Amino acid sequence: MDWYMMYMPIAGIEIFWPGLVLIGFAVGCIGGFFGMGGAWMVTPGLNILGFPMAFAIGTDIAHIAGKSMISTFRHSKFGNVDYKLGLIMIVGTVVGIECGAQVVMWLERIGEVGPVVRWVYIGLLALIALMVFYDYYKATQKKKAGDVGEHGAEGITWYKTLHRINIPPVVHFKVAGITCSAWLPIGVSFLTGVLAGFLGIGGGLIRMPALVYLIGCPTHIAVGTDLFEVMISGLYGTFTYGAKGRIEIWAVFVMLAGAAIGAQIGTVATKYAKGYGIRIAFGLAVLACMVSIILKQFKIDMPATVLILGAVGAICIYICMIMFSGAAKELREKKSAA
Repeated sequence: MDWYMMYMPIAGIEIFWPGLVLIGFAVGCIGGFFGMGGAWMVTPGLNILGFPMAFAIGTDIAHIAGKSMISTFRHSKFGNVDYKLGLIMIVGTVVGIECGAQVVMWLERIGEVGPVVRWVYIGLLALIALMVFYDYYKATQKKKAGDVGEHGAEGITWYKTLHRINIPPVVHFKVAGITCSAWLPIGVSFLTGVLAGFLGIGGGLIRMPALVYLIGCPTHIAVGTDLFEVMISGLYGTFTYGAKGRIEIWAVFVMLAGAAIGAQIGTVATKYAKGYGIRIAFGLAVLACMVSIILKQFKIDMPATVLILGAVGAICIYICMIMFSGAAKELREKKSAA
């Protein structure tokens, strides 16, 4: 066996382990920056590297549980986590994850899990990217027209309509600065939980945009609160997929080694990034992931692998540049003030 290949005893396959390390680092870095747990790219990434789809989903969920703990604690120090909102959302998340996991097991039994999961991924990623860029376009148009509110020019503001639904109990979330029916975050978390269990993404791929566009959280609070939710959903997802024998534990450890470093970088970088800068980078990352999955679906394996690894590598470099340039600027300002 070549030195760069590692045998996975549970799945019974050999995997290019440097790719696992890069994916782990990128997930930590990108997850800490975007607040999505980064797992939206791990399931397709693992599948592209050679994991069967059910193992890719289960291993992904187990990995994000550990990684998200690191990012959540870091964001908590910055005051970016609304624990009250996150705890209410757990109700819908846990039920949704189990529903999604049961669908995956059924698709595996009939031999259709790979193609179905990939096409659902492609459709979801296209929808998310479209929403992000449309939001940026609307915000830019409003800014040009001088329509600037308390938090600057906003694009999609669906949450303003949803906040008018006052079904009891109505709850105020102090950290996020919003008041709404408790059923709104519960409903959102159920839908994201179903996707978490089905796609192995921790729910963060759509939960972070949902927290911004449907619930009305400021971007930096949405990032921290989503990571807290990803941590909880990942722990439950690990339990349910572990019981089904679909987690490759060695791959989890390898990815966590890279994620522990990347999560620190990504979390600190959010301190120096503007809200729409985060969202545009998110949209570009989603598009790159979507194209790689399409290539994999049509069995164009090598270009798919190069694209997913190259894209996450480029985004990690971008995030590191934001962190280092922001920290250097902050240090200069402190010296000037002194």
